[in-house]
Amino acid sequence: MLIGALTVCCLLFVVCGLPAVCCSQGDREPYYRNCVWLCERQNCTGAGLRAFSKLQPFHMSATGWTCADDCKYNCMWATVGLYIKEGHNVPQFHGKWPFYRFLFFQEPASAVASMLNGLANYVMLGRYRAAVPFESPMYRTCISFAMVTLNAWVWSTVFHTRDTLLTEKMDYFCASSVVLYSIYLCCVRTLGLTHPWTSSLFGALLIILFACHIWYLTYVHFDYGYNMAANVLIGLINLLWWLSWCLWNRAHCPYVWKCMIVVVMLHGLALLELLDFPPLLWVFDAHAVWHFSTIPVPFLFYSFLIDDSLHLLNVKTE
Repeated sequence: MLIGALTVCCLLFVVCGLPAVCCSQGDREPYYRNCVWLCERQNCTGAGLRAFSKLQPFHMSATGWTCADDCKYNCMWATVGLYIKEGHNVPQFHGKWPFYRFLFFQEPASAVASMLNGLANYVMLGRYRAAVPFESPMYRTCISFAMVTLNAWVWSTVFHTRDTLLTEKMDYFCASSVVLYSIYLCCVRTLGLTHPWTSSLFGALLIILFACHIWYLTYVHFDYGYNMAANVLIGLINLLWWLSWCLWNRAHCPYVWKCMIVVVMLHGLALLELLDFPPLLWVFDAHAVWHFSTIPVPFLFYSFLIDDSLHLLNVKTE
């Protein structure tokens, strides 16, 4: 129930209302704006647009890159070159650092890292299914968690491939859904197996909170600071809840060390996001480094889920 509701909340709210994109120093520059205006006037109307359509590679048109997008991309680099020539710091454009585009990938490193994270989760989902019988009490919840996570990495890949209002919102909201489902997974494991009504009520509460979160960001104000603060708060609750349970059960569940390392590692690696710097080689920024650093995490966490699910199955059959 929760996985479906999270997905529906994302799609319904995002497609119904998309706020405007905030400006950055680079796209406020008169040089950049004049460059884009001239480019669009010359290349994106009449004969110029027809010529652009004929010359544009298929993979670019298939992924939604337009003449206006190309103008913004080329003018961005012209502006960056001017900033560097005059000895100024590299500016951001539309809330992002300038990245070299590879094929149709707008942020190649982050897109590849997102794909690898998704692949790691997919591989470990297969191992979980192969190792854990359907009868295990946590089987369905763990499978749902894997699906929510895979969905988030798909949208992360799409967003870093092609940044639009829709893909940005889906990336942010689906990432939040993973944090919420992780705490729901913790609730089911720690309380729901003995008192099923607790996980049902908690799941309903999370759906309501998630719906309100998306509603506010979509229809009231898309506040990046608020979104981050909300995710940090839920993440800290998730961290403390999992750690407390692991420490309480470490005597008869020796494998919980894997879970402890994962939750601490995830919150520690998230600090990499604070190291905001212009992309190295115009490809690797702090966000890409963070995504690459999380690739090993699913292997250890799913190993914990496998051990724990088999432990619960053995307890159930005794």
